[in-house]
Amino acid sequence: MVAACPASSGGGAEGSTSTFLDYQQLIIKVETTPCKRTVKLIYKPIKLNHMIYMADTANLDELRELYSFFPLEGVTTNPTILSHSGHKLSESIEGIQELVGTGMVHVQMISAESDDMVREAKKYRSYFDFGDNFYAKIPVTANGYRAMRILKDAGINVTATAIFTQQQALVAMKAGADFVAPYVSRLDNISSHGIEVVGDIVQNIANYGLKGKVLAASFKTVDQIYRVSMAGSHSATISAELLHQLIKHPMTDIGVKQFEIDAEGLYDIAF
Repeated sequence: MVAACPASSGGGAEGSTSTFLDYQQLIIKVETTPCKRTVKLIYKPIKLNHMIYMADTANLDELRELYSFFPLEGVTTNPTILSHSGHKLSESIEGIQELVGTGMVHVQMISAESDDMVREAKKYRSYFDFGDNFYAKIPVTANGYRAMRILKDAGINVTATAIFTQQQALVAMKAGADFVAPYVSRLDNISSHGIEVVGDIVQNIANYGLKGKVLAASFKTVDQIYRVSMAGSHSATISAELLHQLIKHPMTDIGVKQFEIDAEGLYDIAF
């Protein structure tokens, strides 16, 4: 209902516009003048990025096989993964670079002090002649947060690791982290809820308009990967074994086999 506008004594009072954003796709816009107040509801489509899959392995044979068919966008490493590969850092990263091309390579820093983390990251980037596809993995410690800010000021990409809470991830993104990596299975193993932590971080990114992305890590089952993808995780780093498992289903194999049987004698065009 609009009230009658009082006669103006000249010049007319200026109106005002207020905009409130509800992050569930809805913009609420309120326009106020001396004569009326109008509320407009504007629905804004969500821009969804595609899910990013990365391989959590430094085994070059595994990576060669995966890159032959799986649409991977990068590789993540850490000291434990390197120890399983049987190769030292210099050999592993050079081999990974040959396979991924311009894909992302995330390398764990092992230094404890901030300045040492920064020197380590800069050394790796120059030693391996990385471009923008290099990501320094930094733990969410006090020294780690300081190192993140210095590295971002130096133009180096950062992946915050060893995350077990929503607050650790939020602080890391405020410090400039490009990716934050919550450890899903390790949280589940201590009776916490890894999927919920991922969902909370995703919601923080939406609510606060942050630029960081969730890189969900530490999986034991395909179901965990399914659930983090449904929770909105922007990316996931996954072992070679689980990457093979997540694309398989026995009913797919049965269906393909039946196609082969039914096609017998029907496909008469040579190719």
